Amino acid sequence: MSSILIVGGGFAGVWSAASAAKLRGERGLSEEDLRVTLISAGDDMVIRPRLYEASPDRMRVPLDRVLGPIGVRRLSGTVTGIDTGARTVTAVRRDGTTGEISYDRLVLASGSQVVRPALPGAEHLFDIDTMTGAATLEAHLHRLPERHGDGRFTAVVVGAGFTGLEIATELVGRLRDLAPAEQVRVVLVERQDEVGPELGPGPRPAIEKALAKLSVEVRLGVSVAEVTRDSVLLSDGTEIAAHTVVWTAGMTASPLTAFVPAPKDHLGRLDVDEYLRVRGVPDVYAAGDTAAALSPAEGRVVMQSCQHALPQGKFAGHNVAADLLDEDLVRFEPASYVTCLALGPAGAVVTSGWDREVQMTEHVAKDLKQTINQQWIYPPVDDPQALLRQAGPQAGWPEYRHPEAQ
Repeated sequence: MSSILIVGGGFAGVWSAASAAKLRGERGLSEEDLRVTLISAGDDMVIRPRLYEASPDRMRVPLDRVLGPIGVRRLSGTVTGIDTGARTVTAVRRDGTTGEISYDRLVLASGSQVVRPALPGAEHLFDIDTMTGAATLEAHLHRLPERHGDGRFTAVVVGAGFTGLEIATELVGRLRDLAPAEQVRVVLVERQDEVGPELGPGPRPAIEKALAKLSVEVRLGVSVAEVTRDSVLLSDGTEIAAHTVVWTAGMTASPLTAFVPAPKDHLGRLDVDEYLRVRGVPDVYAAGDTAAALSPAEGRVVMQSCQHALPQGKFAGHNVAADLLDEDLVRFEPASYVTCLALGPAGAVVTSGWDREVQMTEHVAKDLKQTINQQWIYPPVDDPQALLRQAGPQAGWPEYRHPEAQ
């Protein structure tokens, strides 16, 4: 019996498992011939790109409903170490005991995490990086009407990147559901001199128009110096009364990449080859936010995003199984890069290519964003055959054209 171990229950991990199981089935092998195991700390696949929305508890899919019917074994545990020489993974089970799991091939798909700052009052910061973080923010927002004092319905969002823009614009509507519009204030803080600095100039006019429409205040060229329970002090000395401060600035790969003796980029992602094998480390693959994978057609290293995590998972899972079966591996080739940025009640903006040429804005773009959120990023839960059809390196994103964009 050969064994594949996948670490991580997010997009890349789930699709790695599904793709490995698909190839196993296509070759007529049993679950005992090629065991596919996924280990994760939680019981759900969290739909992380939707955690900026209200009711984040809805944004998850039970892993057992996805993996069990396709013959993938799931283990509950927190991985604490990886020994690539011994080909073992150490994990702490829920009962507190520690165990080792051996593998023949490993896929590290443990994701990424927000970089928490070391500043006075950091314990008062909220985030939407995890289900726990998003649920904590949700509960806090619903308690705001019980509070008193200035800034009760003021939210400061730190970081005007992709996540910061989505949560800042969404908070306008979420806070207006709790208080009259004239009492709601959202402030977006960015240390660089423009919003969406990593998104480039293409979508910026649409973003700035949306922020103005929603009356989101933008403070550029400043950072946060201190946070209290009901205020924020900026680096220029400005103090803002605010009972809600959401931190979105900075991402880094899962700390588990430190156990893999391979080069890493500035985000902590592992250097992988065209088949998503970790360079210089036998029998280890990486997918999703842990992998600095190159898109060969575009000549760019992909983003830490669900758009790239899904295909990386599909290619890695196929290749790790093909490797054990002595079959040819398939070179990673994702679909062309697009950006679909939600902008709350102001709609969305959709761009194509790495220069981010705007394709849709406002309600037309919002329709596409909702299609992605509600249909494309959820794996089929109750249809194992549909899940397997969507697995594998040949299964990409569906084509979409809005009637008004023809």
